[in-house]
Amino acid sequence: MTAVDARTDAHDVGAERAAWLDGVNPVTKIVLALLLSVALLASIDVTSALVAIALQLACIPLTGLGAMTVLMRMLPILVFAPVAGISMLLYAEPGGTVYWSFWYATISDDSIALAVAVCLRVLALALPTILLFGRTDPTELADALAQVAKLPSRFVLGVLAGTRTLGLFLDDWRSMGLARRARGVGDSGAIRRFFSMAFVLLVFAVRRGTKLAMAMEARGFGSGIPRTWSRPSRLHPRDLVALLGAAAIMAVAIAAAVAAGTFRFVWS
Repeated sequence: MTAVDARTDAHDVGAERAAWLDGVNPVTKIVLALLLSVALLASIDVTSALVAIALQLACIPLTGLGAMTVLMRMLPILVFAPVAGISMLLYAEPGGTVYWSFWYATISDDSIALAVAVCLRVLALALPTILLFGRTDPTELADALAQVAKLPSRFVLGVLAGTRTLGLFLDDWRSMGLARRARGVGDSGAIRRFFSMAFVLLVFAVRRGTKLAMAMEARGFGSGIPRTWSRPSRLHPRDLVALLGAAAIMAVAIAAAVAAGTFRFVWS
């Protein structure tokens, strides 16, 4: 074995090393996501969102995800978050200095502050989902939903089957793009190509879903007989620690907003 191979193997072992958050039950992760979002929805201000984002980013080492991985997964949110602030920027109740006005649209100090707060709020709400479920296995999630949350097994198995097929959609989309490019029809008309490929993907999804439903029925998944689970899913003290940590993050964020005098109740 060469030195390069040894370094590669060591890197792979480190990449597969279990993170602290991997030991948290998937149902607890859902509760954590709700806990982190409910408190953020209570106030629209810059301070609480910035503090929440900073504290959440500090928890990245606990998730086992790399910083670049988190950044790449946040790119769509970073691109579309300003869209949420545009309506606030133009149509929020004006206050302070008015910089521009046309018909119903007005840009003022208050609308700018509200638009920035809404953009940061979108990032602060999306980041926990990426951190919590970035390494969650769908099968473990299904086990937890059935055994801990006590959801119906038929619903849980349907969700698991649908989640497993998401990767196939990406492969189908990539294959269709390569096939069209090989035929010389994939280099022009990007908008028309997108809608035509989306329609073909929809047809593939319906056909695959029909076949999958028939296969599951044939294997007794819809019989209504109580099912057993090969892997137990239980709650542990680590889940309580995670809940306390999420509550602390939200408490610090709201306290920072109150201390800075920027706390703004969402309905105010």
